[in-house]
Amino acid sequence: MSTEEQDLEDLRQEIADIDREIVDLIARRTYVANTIAEVKAERGMPITDEGQEDVVMERAGHNAERFEVDANLVKAIFRLLIELNKVEQRESR
Repeated sequence: MSTEEQDLEDLRQEIADIDREIVDLIARRTYVANTIAEVKAERGMPITDEGQEDVVMERAGHNAERFEVDANLVKAIFRLLIELNKVEQRESR
């Protein structure tokens, strides 16, 4: 294998490692979101909290800028995560 092929293989492995980390972080986030949903249900609180969603989206935008990543892309990912959490919360009630 040439050096260029090895470099490419190393980079692909790094992507695979990052992908696993992303999935781990999504799983952790989902677990915490589900815990929040349980607390909301116990307290009779609504599933949707638009103010908190705004905070999350603003934080996502700031973090995107900080790491020089497209803010629209990051916000789209977070919007999807939020919507998926709300679906799970509705199904669990």
